Amino acid sequence: MPPTESGIDPGSEKAFDHPPEGPPDDALDDTLDLHLPPDITALFSDAPLSADPADGSRGGLLLDHIADWGPASTAAGPFQLVPVRIERDLPLISAWMNDPAVAAFWELAGPEEITAAHLRAQLDGDGRSVPCLGVLGGVPMSYWEIYRADLDPLARYYPARPHDTGLHLLIGGVADRGRGIGTALLRATADLVLDHRPQCGRVIAEPDLRNVPSVAAFLGAGFRYADELDLSAKRAALMVRDRAHRHLL
Repeated sequence: MPPTESGIDPGSEKAFDHPPEGPPDDALDDTLDLHLPPDITALFSDAPLSADPADGSRGGLLLDHIADWGPASTAAGPFQLVPVRIERDLPLISAWMNDPAVAAFWELAGPEEITAAHLRAQLDGDGRSVPCLGVLGGVPMSYWEIYRADLDPLARYYPARPHDTGLHLLIGGVADRGRGIGTALLRATADLVLDHRPQCGRVIAEPDLRNVPSVAAFLGAGFRYADELDLSAKRAALMVRDRAHRHLL
């Protein structure tokens, strides 16, 4: 089961009344700002990052071709999910995974090979989980996993329905945290799922209960708190955004 989200909208803890256990709130807030070396930023300097035909095999039938979904409009600018290509994206994603606030929940800090193995497990699979870069205004600034929750081990822990689709998220840069961007992107991504997956009636998330800012961001994005789950590696909040209620919350 993929790890949990981090780096989402610190400061919104009052929306959720479970006290954090483990890393203190400031561990999610006062993190190191990542200054990426030129050889990494050069990967994205020539043109805005976009999906291309090579991405089509990642995000295929099981998730209705994520590479073809196109951008969504948000208050922060156009946002698009772009399926990961390891040869292009590994240095950036690995750098994010080594941010202490991210590592506290994703547990993928260390050399690039650790992140590469995590990505390959999805890319070499049957397409039930698709790792993506979140590209805002042409700039890659977040990492996402879009997955079939009904085909995931998570389905053993809650009453799953066919085509339930799950989300994991981390915001890469400290400058993009704490300003409501995570909440806006969660709403936009849930809408992308519901717009492009007509058989999906619900978008699911299961953030760690200790990650209070993440849970609060999901609530702000129109998800409802449905249950607490004792998963194999964490106690999680089951967050649900229903198609039937998407225009009400």
